[in-house]
Amino acid sequence: MRISAQSLLSCLCGLNLLTTTCLAELKALPRTKLSSLLDITLEELQAGLNAGYFTSVDLVRAYVARTGEVNDKLRAVLEINPDAEVIARKLDAERQQGHRRSPLHGIPVLVKDNIATHDSMNTTAGSFALLGACVGEDSTVAARLRDAGVIILGKTNMSQWSGLRSLKCPQGWSARGGQTVGAYFPGHNPQGSSSGSAVAASIGLAWASIGTETTSSLVGPAHANNIVGIKPTVGLTSRHLVIPLSRRLDSVGPMARTVKDAAYLLNAIAGPDDKDNYTSAIPFNTLPDYVEACRPGGLRGKRIGVVRNYFDMEDEPDKTAVLSLAAFNSSLKVLAKLGAEVIDGIYFPNLKEYAQSPYHAYCIMSDFRDHLYAHYTRHLKTNPNGVFTLKNLHRFVRENTLEGYPDYDTLFWDLALSVAPLENSPSFWGNHTYIFELIGTRGVSAAMQKHSLDAIYMPSLYAGLVASISGTPVVTVPLGASPIDSPFVAGPPRDKTNVVGPNHPFGVGFLGPSFSEESLIMMAYAFEQETRIRQLVRPWMQPYTELVDVLRRRPGR
Repeated sequence: MRISAQSLLSCLCGLNLLTTTCLAELKALPRTKLSSLLDITLEELQAGLNAGYFTSVDLVRAYVARTGEVNDKLRAVLEINPDAEVIARKLDAERQQGHRRSPLHGIPVLVKDNIATHDSMNTTAGSFALLGACVGEDSTVAARLRDAGVIILGKTNMSQWSGLRSLKCPQGWSARGGQTVGAYFPGHNPQGSSSGSAVAASIGLAWASIGTETTSSLVGPAHANNIVGIKPTVGLTSRHLVIPLSRRLDSVGPMARTVKDAAYLLNAIAGPDDKDNYTSAIPFNTLPDYVEACRPGGLRGKRIGVVRNYFDMEDEPDKTAVLSLAAFNSSLKVLAKLGAEVIDGIYFPNLKEYAQSPYHAYCIMSDFRDHLYAHYTRHLKTNPNGVFTLKNLHRFVRENTLEGYPDYDTLFWDLALSVAPLENSPSFWGNHTYIFELIGTRGVSAAMQKHSLDAIYMPSLYAGLVASISGTPVVTVPLGASPIDSPFVAGPPRDKTNVVGPNHPFGVGFLGPSFSEESLIMMAYAFEQETRIRQLVRPWMQPYTELVDVLRRRPGR
Protein backbone atom coordinates (compact mmCIF):
# COMPACT_ATOMS: atom_id res chain seq x y z
CA MET A 1 0.00 0.00 0.00
CA ARG A 2 1.41 3.41 -0.96
CA ILE A 3 0.78 6.34 1.35
CA SER A 4 1.39 9.88 0.19
CA ALA A 5 3.59 12.26 2.12
CA GLN A 6 0.60 14.58 2.55
CA SER A 7 -1.48 11.78 4.08
CA LEU A 8 1.32 10.93 6.46
CA LEU A 9 1.73 14.55 7.46
CA SER A 10 -2.00 14.78 8.14
CA CYS A 11 -1.83 11.69 10.32
CA LEU A 12 1.09 13.10 12.30
CA CYS A 13 -0.66 16.41 12.81
CA GLY A 14 -3.81 14.60 13.85
CA LEU A 15 -1.98 12.56 16.43
CA ASN A 16 -0.44 15.70 17.88
CA LEU A 17 -3.94 17.19 18.18
CA LEU A 18 -5.15 14.05 19.93
CA THR A 19 -2.26 14.24 22.37
CA THR A 20 -3.01 17.90 23.03
CA THR A 21 -6.65 17.04 23.69
CA CYS A 22 -5.67 14.31 26.14
CA LEU A 23 -3.36 16.70 27.97
CA ALA A 24 -6.10 19.33 28.14
CA GLU A 25 -8.49 16.81 29.68
CA LEU A 26 -5.81 15.71 32.13
CA LYS A 27 -5.17 19.24 33.30
CA ALA A 28 -8.89 19.69 33.90
CA LEU A 29 -8.77 17.04 36.61
CA PRO A 30 -7.70 18.23 40.07
CA ARG A 31 -4.17 17.35 41.18
CA THR A 32 -3.23 15.43 38.04
CA LYS A 33 -1.11 17.71 35.88
CA LEU A 34 0.96 15.24 33.90
CA SER A 35 2.73 14.90 30.60
CA SER A 36 1.44 12.39 28.11
CA LEU A 37 2.74 8.86 28.67
CA LEU A 38 4.41 9.31 25.29
CA ASP A 39 6.93 11.68 26.89
CA ILE A 40 6.57 11.49 30.67
CA THR A 41 9.81 11.27 32.67
CA LEU A 42 10.68 9.26 35.74
CA GLU A 43 10.75 12.33 37.96
CA GLU A 44 7.25 13.32 36.81
CA LEU A 45 5.98 9.79 37.48
CA GLN A 46 7.53 9.69 40.94
CA ALA A 47 6.14 13.12 41.80
CA GLY A 48 2.64 11.90 40.93
CA LEU A 49 3.05 8.61 42.81
CA ASN A 50 4.45 10.30 45.91
CA ALA A 51 1.65 12.89 45.89
CA GLY A 52 -0.97 10.16 45.59
CA TYR A 53 -2.32 11.45 42.28
CA PHE A 54 -2.18 7.90 40.93
CA THR A 55 -0.78 4.50 41.90
CA SER A 56 1.54 1.93 40.39
CA VAL A 57 -1.55 -0.18 39.69
CA ASP A 58 -2.90 2.72 37.63
CA LEU A 59 0.38 2.85 35.73
CA VAL A 60 0.30 -0.88 34.98
CA ARG A 61 -3.28 -0.64 33.72
CA ALA A 62 -2.46 2.36 31.53
CA TYR A 63 0.58 0.72 29.96
CA VAL A 64 -1.22 -2.58 29.40
CA ALA A 65 -4.08 -0.72 27.72
CA ARG A 66 -1.65 1.22 25.53
CA THR A 67 0.06 -2.00 24.49
CA GLY A 68 -3.27 -3.54 23.53
CA GLU A 69 -4.09 -0.57 21.32
CA VAL A 70 -1.07 -0.90 19.01
CA ASN A 71 0.61 -4.25 19.54
CA ASP A 72 -1.30 -6.15 16.86
CA LYS A 73 0.31 -3.80 14.32
CA LEU A 74 3.69 -3.01 15.87
CA ARG A 75 4.32 -6.35 17.63
CA ALA A 76 6.75 -4.77 20.09
CA VAL A 77 5.66 -6.67 23.20
CA LEU A 78 5.84 -10.44 23.27
CA GLU A 79 4.02 -11.05 26.54
CA ILE A 80 2.69 -9.15 29.54
CA ASN A 81 3.58 -10.27 33.05
CA PRO A 82 0.34 -11.80 34.43
CA ASP A 83 1.47 -10.85 37.95
CA ALA A 84 2.19 -7.20 37.17
CA GLU A 85 -0.84 -5.82 39.04
CA VAL A 86 -0.15 -8.00 42.08
CA ILE A 87 3.43 -6.72 42.19
CA ALA A 88 2.20 -3.14 41.73
CA ARG A 89 -0.21 -3.48 44.68
CA LYS A 90 2.62 -4.68 46.90
CA LEU A 91 4.81 -1.76 45.88
CA ASP A 92 1.93 0.69 46.37
CA ALA A 93 1.51 -0.67 49.90
CA GLU A 94 5.21 -0.21 50.58
CA ARG A 95 5.00 3.39 49.39
CA GLN A 96 2.02 4.06 51.64
CA GLN A 97 4.06 2.76 54.56
CA GLY A 98 6.86 5.19 53.75
CA HIS A 99 9.20 2.65 52.14
CA ARG A 100 10.62 3.42 48.71
CA ARG A 101 13.30 1.06 47.49
CA SER A 102 14.87 3.45 44.98
CA PRO A 103 13.89 6.19 42.52
CA LEU A 104 12.46 3.38 40.36
CA HIS A 105 10.01 2.19 43.02
CA GLY A 106 6.72 1.13 41.45
CA ILE A 107 7.74 1.96 37.87
CA PRO A 108 6.88 -0.45 35.01
CA VAL A 109 9.76 -1.49 32.74
CA LEU A 110 9.85 -3.93 29.82
CA VAL A 111 12.79 -6.27 29.24
CA LYS A 112 14.04 -8.01 26.12
CA ASP A 113 13.05 -11.66 25.65
CA ASN A 114 16.61 -12.91 26.19
CA ILE A 115 16.78 -11.67 29.80
CA ALA A 116 15.69 -14.47 32.12
CA THR A 117 13.07 -13.88 34.79
CA HIS A 118 12.11 -16.42 37.44
CA ASP A 119 8.37 -15.84 37.25
CA SER A 120 5.36 -16.65 35.09
CA MET A 121 6.93 -15.34 31.88
CA ASN A 122 8.95 -17.14 29.23
CA THR A 123 12.48 -16.32 28.13
CA THR A 124 12.95 -17.61 24.59
CA ALA A 125 15.07 -15.27 22.43
CA GLY A 126 11.99 -15.18 20.19
CA SER A 127 11.97 -18.94 19.51
CA PHE A 128 9.53 -21.73 20.29
CA ALA A 129 12.55 -23.90 21.14
CA LEU A 130 12.75 -22.51 24.69
CA LEU A 131 9.02 -22.01 25.24
CA GLY A 132 8.21 -23.39 28.69
CA ALA A 133 11.86 -23.63 29.73
CA CYS A 134 12.44 -22.19 33.20
CA VAL A 135 15.44 -20.90 35.12
CA GLY A 136 15.83 -21.41 38.85
CA GLU A 137 16.49 -17.75 39.60
CA ASP A 138 16.27 -14.32 38.04
CA SER A 139 19.04 -13.06 35.83
CA THR A 140 21.19 -10.61 37.76
CA VAL A 141 19.73 -7.70 35.78
CA ALA A 142 16.15 -8.78 36.55
CA ALA A 143 17.01 -9.30 40.23
CA ARG A 144 18.50 -5.82 40.48
CA LEU A 145 15.46 -4.30 38.83
CA ARG A 146 13.19 -6.01 41.34
CA ASP A 147 15.42 -4.95 44.24
CA ALA A 148 15.03 -1.37 43.00
CA GLY A 149 11.23 -1.72 43.09
CA VAL A 150 10.76 -2.00 39.33
CA ILE A 151 7.66 -3.76 38.00
CA ILE A 152 8.87 -6.02 35.19
CA LEU A 153 5.84 -5.43 33.00
CA GLY A 154 6.62 -7.92 30.25
CA LYS A 155 9.00 -9.16 27.59
CA THR A 156 9.70 -7.41 24.31
CA ASN A 157 10.02 -8.97 20.89
CA MET A 158 13.46 -9.18 19.32
CA SER A 159 15.34 -10.38 16.29
CA GLN A 160 15.30 -14.13 16.88
CA TRP A 161 18.46 -15.34 18.63
CA SER A 162 19.70 -11.74 18.48
CA GLY A 163 19.86 -11.91 14.69
CA LEU A 164 22.21 -14.90 14.52
CA ARG A 165 20.23 -17.41 12.51
CA SER A 166 20.00 -16.38 8.86
CA LEU A 167 20.63 -13.47 6.53
CA LYS A 168 17.04 -13.99 5.37
CA CYS A 169 15.52 -13.21 8.79
CA PRO A 170 14.48 -9.53 8.86
CA GLN A 171 15.58 -7.28 11.68
CA GLY A 172 12.94 -7.37 14.39
CA TRP A 173 11.46 -10.72 13.31
CA SER A 174 11.05 -13.72 15.58
CA ALA A 175 9.07 -16.92 15.18
CA ARG A 176 7.20 -16.26 18.45
CA GLY A 177 6.58 -12.57 18.04
CA GLY A 178 6.37 -12.00 14.31
CA GLN A 179 7.69 -8.80 12.73
CA THR A 180 8.21 -5.79 14.97
CA VAL A 181 7.80 -2.48 13.15
CA GLY A 182 8.56 1.03 14.30
CA ALA A 183 5.98 3.71 14.95
CA TYR A 184 7.35 6.60 12.88
CA PHE A 185 6.17 5.72 9.37
CA PRO A 186 4.31 2.83 7.72
CA GLY A 187 6.36 -0.37 7.63
CA HIS A 188 9.15 1.25 9.68
CA ASN A 189 12.06 -1.20 10.00
CA PRO A 190 13.05 -1.13 13.71
CA GLN A 191 16.73 -1.88 12.99
CA GLY A 192 18.44 -4.35 15.32
CA SER A 193 17.70 -7.14 17.74
CA SER A 194 16.51 -4.93 20.64
CA SER A 195 13.77 -3.72 18.31
CA GLY A 196 10.80 -4.44 20.57
CA SER A 197 12.44 -2.67 23.50
CA ALA A 198 13.13 0.39 21.35
CA VAL A 199 9.65 0.62 19.84
CA ALA A 200 7.97 0.10 23.22
CA ALA A 201 10.02 2.84 24.89
CA SER A 202 9.55 5.22 21.96
CA ILE A 203 5.75 5.39 22.27
CA GLY A 204 5.28 4.82 25.99
CA LEU A 205 4.28 1.17 26.34
CA ALA A 206 6.30 1.36 29.56
CA TRP A 207 8.38 4.05 31.21
CA ALA A 208 11.56 2.52 29.73
CA SER A 209 13.02 -0.79 28.64
CA ILE A 210 16.11 -2.96 28.78
CA GLY A 211 17.94 -4.11 25.67
CA THR A 212 21.11 -6.02 24.89
CA GLU A 213 23.89 -5.43 22.42
CA THR A 214 26.40 -7.55 20.57
CA THR A 215 26.85 -5.63 17.31
CA SER A 216 24.81 -2.40 17.47
CA SER A 217 21.76 -4.39 18.64
CA LEU A 218 20.80 -1.73 21.20
CA VAL A 219 22.29 1.43 19.71
CA GLY A 220 20.84 0.73 16.25
CA PRO A 221 17.20 0.40 17.37
CA ALA A 222 17.54 3.38 19.73
CA HIS A 223 18.83 5.54 16.87
CA ALA A 224 16.08 4.37 14.50
CA ASN A 225 13.25 4.87 17.01
CA ASN A 226 13.95 8.35 18.41
CA ILE A 227 15.13 7.35 21.88
CA VAL A 228 18.25 7.32 24.04
CA GLY A 229 20.26 4.14 24.39
CA ILE A 230 23.29 3.41 26.54
CA LYS A 231 25.47 0.51 25.46
CA PRO A 232 27.75 0.04 28.49
CA THR A 233 31.31 -1.20 28.55
CA VAL A 234 31.35 -5.00 28.41
CA GLY A 235 31.46 -5.90 32.11
CA LEU A 236 29.70 -2.87 33.61
CA THR A 237 26.40 -4.79 33.66
CA SER A 238 26.08 -8.51 34.39
CA ARG A 239 25.05 -10.97 31.68
CA HIS A 240 24.29 -13.82 34.11
CA LEU A 241 21.23 -15.68 32.76
CA VAL A 242 20.98 -13.49 29.70
CA ILE A 243 20.80 -15.77 26.65
CA PRO A 244 24.25 -15.22 25.15
CA LEU A 245 25.43 -14.48 21.68
CA SER A 246 29.04 -13.68 22.57
CA ARG A 247 30.32 -13.28 26.11
CA ARG A 248 33.21 -11.25 24.73
CA LEU A 249 30.86 -8.67 23.21
CA ASP A 250 27.43 -8.90 24.91
CA SER A 251 26.27 -5.97 27.02
CA VAL A 252 22.97 -5.13 28.75
CA GLY A 253 21.80 -1.53 28.77
CA PRO A 254 18.92 0.93 29.21
CA MET A 255 16.65 2.32 26.51
CA ALA A 256 14.62 5.39 27.47
CA ARG A 257 13.25 8.64 26.12
CA THR A 258 15.74 10.94 27.88
CA VAL A 259 19.38 10.70 28.88
CA LYS A 260 18.53 11.22 32.55
CA ASP A 261 15.95 8.44 32.56
CA ALA A 262 18.46 6.10 30.91
CA ALA A 263 20.98 7.08 33.59
CA TYR A 264 18.48 6.20 36.36
CA LEU A 265 18.04 2.77 34.80
CA LEU A 266 21.80 2.26 34.40
CA ASN A 267 22.27 3.10 38.09
CA ALA A 268 19.93 0.23 38.94
CA ILE A 269 21.57 -2.49 36.84
CA ALA A 270 25.30 -1.65 36.83
CA GLY A 271 27.84 -3.23 39.14
CA PRO A 272 29.98 -6.28 39.85
CA ASP A 273 28.54 -9.78 39.94
CA ASP A 274 30.36 -12.93 41.06
CA LYS A 275 28.37 -14.84 38.41
CA ASP A 276 29.87 -12.84 35.53
CA ASN A 277 33.66 -12.66 35.66
CA TYR A 278 33.76 -9.81 33.13
CA THR A 279 32.38 -7.49 35.82
CA SER A 280 35.58 -7.97 37.84
CA ALA A 281 37.17 -5.48 35.43
CA ILE A 282 35.09 -2.59 36.85
CA PRO A 283 37.77 -0.14 38.04
CA PHE A 284 35.69 1.65 40.69
CA ASN A 285 35.30 0.72 44.35
CA THR A 286 32.11 2.77 44.23
CA LEU A 287 30.22 3.15 40.97
CA PRO A 288 29.63 6.68 39.70
CA ASP A 289 26.15 8.11 40.15
CA TYR A 290 25.16 8.34 36.51
CA VAL A 291 22.15 10.52 37.30
CA GLU A 292 24.43 13.09 38.93
CA ALA A 293 26.27 13.28 35.62
CA CYS A 294 23.14 14.86 34.11
CA ARG A 295 24.01 18.46 34.89
CA PRO A 296 24.66 21.62 32.86
CA GLY A 297 28.03 22.23 31.24
CA GLY A 298 28.79 18.64 30.33
CA LEU A 299 30.46 19.55 27.02
CA ARG A 300 32.44 22.54 28.25
CA GLY A 301 36.16 21.99 27.67
CA LYS A 302 35.70 18.52 26.18
CA ARG A 303 37.71 17.43 23.16
CA ILE A 304 35.38 15.71 20.69
CA GLY A 305 36.79 13.80 17.74
CA VAL A 306 34.72 13.52 14.55
CA VAL A 307 35.38 10.39 12.50
CA ARG A 308 34.67 10.83 8.78
CA ASN A 309 35.43 7.47 7.12
CA TYR A 310 32.84 5.39 8.99
CA PHE A 311 31.09 4.38 5.75
CA ASP A 312 34.11 2.16 5.07
CA MET A 313 32.76 -0.27 7.68
CA GLU A 314 30.18 -1.67 5.26
CA ASP A 315 30.08 -2.64 1.60
CA GLU A 316 27.02 -0.40 1.19
CA PRO A 317 26.50 2.67 3.44
CA ASP A 318 23.57 2.52 5.83
CA LYS A 319 20.74 4.51 4.26
CA THR A 320 19.63 6.18 7.50
CA ALA A 321 23.19 7.33 8.19
CA VAL A 322 23.33 8.86 4.71
CA LEU A 323 20.08 10.70 5.43
CA SER A 324 21.52 12.07 8.67
CA LEU A 325 24.69 13.60 7.16
CA ALA A 326 23.39 17.18 6.91
CA ALA A 327 22.04 17.11 10.46
CA PHE A 328 25.26 15.50 11.68
CA ASN A 329 27.38 18.25 10.13
CA SER A 330 25.11 20.97 11.54
CA SER A 331 25.30 19.43 15.01
CA LEU A 332 29.04 20.13 15.18
CA LYS A 333 28.11 23.80 15.68
CA VAL A 334 26.04 22.78 18.71
CA LEU A 335 29.05 21.03 20.24
CA ALA A 336 31.17 24.14 19.72
CA LYS A 337 28.46 26.43 21.09
CA LEU A 338 28.36 24.34 24.27
CA GLY A 339 32.09 24.77 24.80
CA ALA A 340 33.52 21.65 23.21
CA GLU A 341 36.67 21.66 21.11
CA VAL A 342 35.78 19.81 17.90
CA ILE A 343 38.59 17.91 16.17
CA ASP A 344 37.16 17.11 12.75
CA GLY A 345 38.45 14.68 10.13
CA ILE A 346 39.70 11.83 12.30
CA TYR A 347 40.47 8.75 10.27
CA PHE A 348 40.23 5.11 11.38
CA PRO A 349 42.79 3.39 9.11
CA ASN A 350 41.50 -0.19 9.03
CA LEU A 351 37.75 0.00 8.45
CA LYS A 352 37.82 -1.31 4.89
CA GLU A 353 40.00 -4.20 5.99
CA TYR A 354 37.44 -4.99 8.71
CA ALA A 355 34.55 -4.82 6.22
CA GLN A 356 36.23 -7.37 3.95
CA SER A 357 37.11 -9.82 6.72
CA PRO A 358 34.87 -12.77 7.73
CA TYR A 359 36.69 -13.28 11.02
CA HIS A 360 34.39 -11.18 13.21
CA ALA A 361 31.33 -13.13 12.07
CA TYR A 362 33.10 -16.46 12.53
CA CYS A 363 34.12 -15.53 16.07
CA ILE A 364 30.52 -14.67 17.00
CA MET A 365 29.30 -17.95 15.51
CA SER A 366 31.89 -19.82 17.57
CA ASP A 367 30.87 -17.93 20.70
CA PHE A 368 27.18 -18.70 20.26
CA ARG A 369 27.83 -22.38 19.62
CA ASP A 370 30.05 -22.69 22.70
CA HIS A 371 28.31 -20.26 25.08
CA LEU A 372 24.65 -21.27 24.67
CA TYR A 373 25.04 -24.30 26.92
CA ALA A 374 27.90 -23.05 29.08
CA HIS A 375 26.23 -19.80 30.09
CA TYR A 376 22.51 -20.44 29.77
CA THR A 377 20.81 -23.73 28.99
CA ARG A 378 22.74 -25.75 31.57
CA HIS A 379 21.08 -23.54 34.21
CA LEU A 380 17.54 -24.42 33.10
CA LYS A 381 15.45 -26.28 35.66
CA THR A 382 12.87 -27.33 33.07
CA ASN A 383 13.45 -27.63 29.33
CA PRO A 384 10.47 -29.34 27.68
CA ASN A 385 11.95 -29.36 24.17
CA GLY A 386 15.34 -30.62 25.29
CA VAL A 387 17.21 -27.80 23.56
CA PHE A 388 20.59 -27.45 25.26
CA THR A 389 23.13 -27.16 22.45
CA LEU A 390 23.28 -25.51 19.06
CA LYS A 391 22.90 -28.95 17.49
CA ASN A 392 19.64 -29.43 19.44
CA LEU A 393 18.44 -25.99 18.40
CA HIS A 394 19.41 -26.52 14.77
CA ARG A 395 17.36 -29.72 14.62
CA PHE A 396 14.35 -28.23 16.45
CA VAL A 397 14.07 -25.24 14.13
CA ARG A 398 14.36 -27.33 10.99
CA GLU A 399 11.70 -29.78 12.20
CA ASN A 400 9.20 -27.29 13.70
CA THR A 401 6.96 -25.55 11.15
CA LEU A 402 6.29 -22.65 13.54
CA GLU A 403 9.92 -21.59 13.20
CA GLY A 404 9.52 -20.45 9.58
CA TYR A 405 12.01 -22.90 8.10
CA PRO A 406 12.96 -23.21 5.23
CA ASP A 407 11.85 -19.70 4.18
CA TYR A 408 14.13 -18.48 6.95
CA ASP A 409 17.09 -20.82 6.85
CA THR A 410 19.81 -21.55 9.43
CA LEU A 411 22.87 -20.33 7.53
CA PHE A 412 24.78 -18.96 10.51
CA TRP A 413 24.21 -22.13 12.55
CA ASP A 414 25.23 -24.29 9.59
CA LEU A 415 28.53 -22.40 9.49
CA ALA A 416 28.95 -22.46 13.26
CA LEU A 417 28.56 -26.24 13.29
CA SER A 418 30.83 -26.83 10.31
CA VAL A 419 33.61 -24.30 9.85
CA ALA A 420 33.71 -21.84 12.80
CA PRO A 421 36.81 -22.49 14.95
CA LEU A 422 36.63 -23.79 18.51
CA GLU A 423 36.81 -21.08 21.16
CA ASN A 424 39.96 -22.56 22.71
CA SER A 425 41.76 -22.94 19.39
CA PRO A 426 44.70 -20.75 18.27
CA SER A 427 42.80 -19.77 15.11
CA PHE A 428 39.86 -18.42 17.13
CA TRP A 429 42.01 -16.19 19.31
CA GLY A 430 44.08 -15.16 16.32
CA ASN A 431 40.91 -14.06 14.51
CA HIS A 432 39.54 -12.28 17.59
CA THR A 433 42.82 -10.46 18.27
CA TYR A 434 43.09 -9.41 14.63
CA ILE A 435 39.61 -7.83 14.58
CA PHE A 436 40.04 -6.18 17.98
CA GLU A 437 43.32 -4.62 16.89
CA LEU A 438 41.77 -3.29 13.66
CA ILE A 439 38.91 -1.47 15.41
CA GLY A 440 39.89 -1.23 19.07
CA THR A 441 43.66 -0.80 19.27
CA ARG A 442 44.37 0.93 15.94
CA GLY A 443 40.98 2.66 15.81
CA VAL A 444 39.37 3.81 19.05
CA SER A 445 42.39 3.65 21.35
CA ALA A 446 44.81 5.15 18.84
CA ALA A 447 42.48 8.06 18.03
CA MET A 448 41.71 8.78 21.68
CA GLN A 449 45.40 8.86 22.59
CA LYS A 450 46.73 10.68 19.51
CA HIS A 451 44.23 13.54 19.79
CA SER A 452 43.73 13.50 23.60
CA LEU A 453 40.00 13.01 23.08
CA ASP A 454 37.24 12.81 25.66
CA ALA A 455 34.84 11.24 23.15
CA ILE A 456 34.43 10.22 19.54
CA TYR A 457 31.36 11.57 17.74
CA MET A 458 29.76 9.49 14.96
CA PRO A 459 26.35 8.64 13.49
CA SER A 460 24.85 6.23 16.00
CA LEU A 461 24.76 3.06 13.95
CA TYR A 462 28.48 3.24 13.20
CA ALA A 463 29.33 4.32 16.74
CA GLY A 464 27.50 1.19 17.89
CA LEU A 465 29.42 -1.06 15.50
CA VAL A 466 32.78 0.37 16.58
CA ALA A 467 31.92 0.19 20.29
CA SER A 468 30.64 -3.37 20.02
CA ILE A 469 33.94 -4.62 18.60
CA SER A 470 36.12 -2.61 20.99
CA GLY A 471 33.93 -3.41 24.02
CA THR A 472 33.67 0.28 24.83
CA PRO A 473 30.60 2.36 25.77
CA VAL A 474 28.44 4.56 23.59
CA VAL A 475 25.45 6.80 24.32
CA THR A 476 23.09 7.52 21.44
CA VAL A 477 20.69 10.48 21.46
CA PRO A 478 18.13 11.64 18.86
CA LEU A 479 19.51 13.88 16.12
CA GLY A 480 16.57 14.28 13.73
CA ALA A 481 14.43 12.59 11.11
CA SER A 482 14.21 12.30 7.35
CA PRO A 483 12.04 14.87 5.51
CA ILE A 484 8.31 14.19 5.30
CA ASP A 485 8.58 13.82 1.52
CA SER A 486 11.31 11.17 1.65
CA PRO A 487 10.55 8.12 -0.50
CA PHE A 488 9.89 4.69 0.95
CA VAL A 489 12.74 2.22 0.37
CA ALA A 490 11.77 -1.41 0.87
CA GLY A 491 14.00 -3.93 2.58
CA PRO A 492 15.43 -7.07 0.97
CA PRO A 493 13.23 -9.97 -0.22
CA ARG A 494 11.04 -11.54 2.52
CA ASP A 495 11.47 -8.34 4.55
CA LYS A 496 8.07 -6.66 4.60
CA THR A 497 9.40 -3.48 6.17
CA ASN A 498 10.76 -0.21 4.78
CA VAL A 499 14.37 0.52 5.69
CA VAL A 500 13.86 4.19 4.85
CA GLY A 501 10.77 6.38 4.73
CA PRO A 502 9.40 9.80 5.63
CA ASN A 503 9.90 10.84 9.25
CA HIS A 504 12.59 8.18 9.82
CA PRO A 505 14.43 9.03 13.07
CA PHE A 506 18.20 8.95 13.35
CA GLY A 507 20.64 9.52 16.17
CA VAL A 508 24.20 10.46 17.00
CA GLY A 509 26.59 8.61 19.28
CA PHE A 510 29.12 9.69 21.90
CA LEU A 511 31.75 6.94 22.14
CA GLY A 512 34.50 6.74 24.74
CA PRO A 513 37.08 4.48 26.37
CA SER A 514 36.11 1.61 28.66
CA PHE A 515 34.12 2.61 31.76
CA SER A 516 33.75 6.24 30.64
CA GLU A 517 29.94 6.11 30.88
CA GLU A 518 29.79 8.96 33.41
CA SER A 519 31.63 11.35 31.09
CA LEU A 520 29.65 10.25 28.02
CA ILE A 521 26.36 10.76 29.85
CA MET A 522 27.46 14.28 30.84
CA MET A 523 28.16 15.13 27.20
CA ALA A 524 25.05 13.46 25.81
CA TYR A 525 22.86 15.18 28.41
CA ALA A 526 24.26 18.61 27.51
CA PHE A 527 23.64 17.96 23.81
CA GLU A 528 20.11 16.67 24.46
CA GLN A 529 19.14 19.63 26.64
CA GLU A 530 20.35 22.09 24.02
CA THR A 531 18.66 20.42 21.05
CA ARG A 532 15.58 18.62 22.49
CA ILE A 533 15.13 16.95 19.11
CA ARG A 534 13.00 14.06 20.30
CA GLN A 535 10.12 16.47 20.94
CA LEU A 536 10.21 17.58 17.30
CA VAL A 537 9.90 14.08 15.83
CA ARG A 538 6.44 12.64 16.46
CA PRO A 539 5.32 9.05 15.77
CA TRP A 540 2.99 8.13 12.95
CA MET A 541 1.24 5.61 15.21
CA GLN A 542 0.79 5.76 18.97
CA PRO A 543 -1.63 4.48 21.62
CA TYR A 544 -4.28 6.79 23.01
CA THR A 545 -4.89 5.70 26.62
CA GLU A 546 -3.50 8.15 29.17
CA LEU A 547 -3.42 8.04 32.95
CA VAL A 548 -6.47 10.32 33.02
CA ASP A 549 -8.47 7.59 31.28
CA VAL A 550 -7.48 5.00 33.87
CA LEU A 551 -8.25 7.38 36.74
CA ARG A 552 -11.71 8.09 35.31
CA ARG A 553 -12.47 4.37 35.29
CA ARG A 554 -11.87 4.07 39.00
CA PRO A 555 -14.95 3.33 41.11
CA GLY A 556 -16.52 6.56 42.34
CA ARG A 557 -15.17 8.74 39.52
